[in-house]
Amino acid sequence: MPNSPILSTPLNWQEDYPCPVCHIGKISQMPMMEAMSCDFCHEIFTINLEQQQIKMPAREPPLIWSWNGVKWTQTQLGDVELSWGYGLAAIAFIVLPTTIIGITTYYFPPTPHDPVSWIPFIWTVLTFLSHLAIIVWILIEVYQIPIVAYLRAITRWRDGLIR
Repeated sequence: MPNSPILSTPLNWQEDYPCPVCHIGKISQMPMMEAMSCDFCHEIFTINLEQQQIKMPAREPPLIWSWNGVKWTQTQLGDVELSWGYGLAAIAFIVLPTTIIGITTYYFPPTPHDPVSWIPFIWTVLTFLSHLAIIVWILIEVYQIPIVAYLRAITRWRDGLIR
């Protein structure tokens, strides 16, 4: 029944659709413009009705979503193709500096009775956490994960403004 006209609607200007960015608001046509915007996160989208896609041009490369008649699918990064090389580089960026500092700490340990003998261990852990945080931050920026919008919605829900 996925081809049913009740459940499956093509992308058009007259309908409201769930926002693919914040997943909370609805996107609808902006008055006197050939664009749509979300009523919650205020992102603006351009529409390609022939391909049933919307594009978020506010970032470079723009994110593109396809409408399957029920929901948005397949986030794309414009003309950028992410391959396994990026994942390998991210893992190396996290593991190699941590390993170098860990090996240095192992081969040149501080004297045990030194009051700051804990610093090399903490330095190794901080290296791992800071490099991991950089990669997570890059992923959040690339895929536009709306953390602030989620926190705002949770706060509004907790305060009873959203039911």
